[in-house]
Parts: sequence; C-alpha cells; structure tokens
Amino acid sequence: MIIVTGATGQLGRQTVDRLLRRVPAHRVGVSVRDPRKAETLVARGVRVREGGFTDPDSLAHAFEGATQVLIVSVDKFGEEAVQQHRTAIEAAVKAGARRVLYTSHMAASPASRFQACRDHAATEEILRSCGVPYTSLRNGFYAASALQFLGPALDSGEVALPADGPVSWTAHADLAEAAAAILADEGRHDGPTPPLTATRSLTFEDVAALATGVTGRPFTRTTVPDDTFRRHLAEAGLPADRVEGLMGVFTAARAGEFAAQDPTLATLIGRAPIGLEAVLRDQLARGGQHMVADPVRAQAQ
Repeated sequence: MIIVTGATGQLGRQTVDRLLRRVPAHRVGVSVRDPRKAETLVARGVRVREGGFTDPDSLAHAFEGATQVLIVSVDKFGEEAVQQHRTAIEAAVKAGARRVLYTSHMAASPASRFQACRDHAATEEILRSCGVPYTSLRNGFYAASALQFLGPALDSGEVALPADGPVSWTAHADLAEAAAAILADEGRHDGPTPPLTATRSLTFEDVAALATGVTGRPFTRTTVPDDTFRRHLAEAGLPADRVEGLMGVFTAARAGEFAAQDPTLATLIGRAPIGLEAVLRDQLARGGQHMVADPVRAQAQ
C-alpha cells in the first residue's frame, strides 16, 4: 500500500494520477483533510481516508498498512511547518512504512535565504534520524509560482518585481511523474535526490520575453526596490510571514540558490521536462485562472 498525502492539492493529485498508471488502484491510498474532495479517487478504487498533520490519531488510521508514505510538504513556515512534517513522519514510521518520501526543495539548506528551504532542511534532518529508509525529492521551484508572480502583468504589461536571479522553473506535472516513478520503483533513490529541475534557468526578464512571445503583447521587466515591494505586499493585506517568504524568494534567487540544472528529472520521466513557455501557454489557454494568487503557497500545492 502506497499512501500519498495532500492528494487534493496540485502536486499530490497529479502524483496519484500518474501513480495509478503504474500500479493497481488497490495498492494506492490517500490521506486528505477533506475526503469529500477526493470522491473521484474513491470511484477509481483508491482508498481515501481523512488525515491531518496536526492529528496523529487520524494519521494512524490514514497510514494503516502503508509500505511507503509520500509526505507532501505543508504551506506553512518555520516551526509550525517542521512540527507538522515531524508528526507525519513519525506517524508513517509508527504505521510500519518501510520507506518515507518527502517533497523537499532543490535549495533545501539551513543557510538558505528562503525560509521554506530552511524548513525543508530541518525536515530532512528529521528524516535522516527517523529509523527507516527515506527519499527526499529535491523538487525544482514550481513553475506555477512564476506564473503567479507574472499574474498582475497580464493587465499592465509590466513585470514589476524586486531584482532576481535565474530560476529553473519546473512543472508540477513533471515532478508528479517523477514522484510516481520513484514510488513505483521502491528504493530507486535513497536520501536526497539530485535537483529535480527543468533544463533552463530563467530570470524574470526572460519570463517577460516569453510572455511577449506567447501573447503577442509587449511585456517589460522593471525592478522594484525591496522595501517598496515589501510595503506594497503589506498594504495589500498579506501576513508578515508571507511577505518575508516572498522577499526570500528574490534574495535567494539573487544568490543563485535556484539556478541549478540537473538531468535526473528527464531520466526519471523518460523525456525532456516541460518548459515554462509551455506551462504559460497552457495556463493562458485556460483563461489565466489562478495566476494572481500566492506564489509562496504554490510551493506546497
């Protein structure tokens, strides 16, 4: 029994879909906060149980009989995130899972300038001492976040953001396919994977050029001072932790934390990863829905 958490989120849902192409449905279970949102999975023969990272008892039931558990990271910051991950890891081990997998980040490090990456590094330390083999999926920065940063420019044509650096924006679909491949071939990767990334690293100047090519409308990249951008976010009502999380994306990008490229993702999925241009075309074809949301929150979906 392979258990996937967060199966109604963007990454978890796509991972389950790809996994069902590789293993029989009766071998797949999901742990979700609201089982009503997973009724389509029930219809496909997947075991659906309620489980929350703040409720160990619910996880004991959701993880029952698990041989592997994929823990999709939460959309929280700091100690709250790490504690929830610890609860899920401990529940998986207690349930008898012989391998725990976790959706980490390509730049996971205690020295990262991005809080989420420091949280991922702390979670990886918990995995190292959990007592069973583990796999930490060092996912590239989600391409969905780039589109959400781009969202306001769809009306103005101005990509107005702080100074940045190159980022290997990576599609959820590719990372879901990679996770499914590793789950279906247990033991293929022990410990942290190499960075699971797309084949190009792009700045927001590059993203603006892509948007121009895709839409046929001019997009320009302008640099907003950090303090000004921080103030605009606060005035828009974002909580302080989200403001600092967003700023951390830019300071970390400027330091090159998200620039790495690696062939491992292409090897796992058996093809070239989807480029950001294709992701942008697909999103615009669907009316640009969800492009003005929270780019930091998108990292956990």
